Amino acid sequence: MLPEYREIISSLKVENAHFAKVFERHNELDQKIEDVDSGREHLEPLELDTLKREKLKLKDEAYALILEYKKAHNL
Repeated sequence: MLPEYREIISSLKVENAHFAKVFERHNELDQKIEDVDSGREHLEPLELDTLKREKLKLKDEAYALILEYKKAHNL
């Protein structure tokens, strides 16, 4: 997720517990979606869509936290 902010993400995962939880949940959903897409798991299309929407919301939230961090640290 957002590889261009890798350094900031590393810092935020240590400094901000909420960001760490958002990041971890995003990665869990990413793996589950990948498992479904590859056929290792099965979900109904509506369930898969719900997971994808949650993942996108988490990415948006993580991005907002990254922007706040950049602003606070004049990056």
